[in-house]
Amino acid sequence: MPSSCKDIRAALAACLQNSDCIMIERNKPADCLRPPLVDTLPTRCQQLKKGYGDCKRGMVDMRKRFRGNKPVSVSSEIEGGADDPGKQLYAGRPFSDVVKATSGNEDKKDDE
Repeated sequence: MPSSCKDIRAALAACLQNSDCIMIERNKPADCLRPPLVDTLPTRCQQLKKGYGDCKRGMVDMRKRFRGNKPVSVSSEIEGGADDPGKQLYAGRPFSDVVKATSGNEDKKDDE
């Protein structure tokens, strides 16, 4: 279980190394993760920082003691692009199949 956060930690480190906070301003990575400079990080780095914190918090959560953290995969979902935009994240029929097309005249009866 201690290695369950290593993937997201590596992704956070890579994101920090490529950020302007370290590359241009020459700050230390620990300083870039603290409040005055954390707002200057790209959105992806901020999301990885939050995800890493949640992962570390999950390691000491007693409810997850037996199951452990869910495996975190660094994939296209984290980077913001999905492989298939119509891909469902739940079971069942797509929403577009459930809703029927209407013309707006369903309440009126045709007398002709």
